[in-house]
Amino acid sequence: MRLFLLTLVLLLPFQSSALPAPDFQLQDIKLSDYSGKVVYLDFWASWCKPCRKSFPWMNEMTRKYESEGLVVLAVNLDKDAKLAQKFLSKYPAQFHIAFDPHGSLASQYKIPGMPTSYLINRQGELVVAHKGFHIDKSATYEQEIVALLKQ
Repeated sequence: MRLFLLTLVLLLPFQSSALPAPDFQLQDIKLSDYSGKVVYLDFWASWCKPCRKSFPWMNEMTRKYESEGLVVLAVNLDKDAKLAQKFLSKYPAQFHIAFDPHGSLASQYKIPGMPTSYLINRQGELVVAHKGFHIDKSATYEQEIVALLKQ
């Protein structure tokens, strides 16, 4: 049933039957520490080509909306941390990075592909999910963030 509801969240943004986001702690990042904030949770890997475009966009969203309550958390799934560090040297992050080399959090969130991002509202509920990152949809992604920030 939970997988079915998550599928609905993936397909139909802003459903009234939003699911609580599974809490987690990776290194010094704990999701529940951001209660009352809008969280953009992104799963990425060094080999992910769309991630090369999503990182500058996530930096921009952080700059524009952090003061309004947006937090960007990006979870790397590389088994070799050196690959992630090499990626980050080319595409620096101005947001929080956590590492999940065993994929336990990715399994908990049942990510369908790379990258996958989730928007979590101020109440800690999963309300939007996106498989992939499409630069031509970035204005829509931003509108979703702005709408949640206004709630």
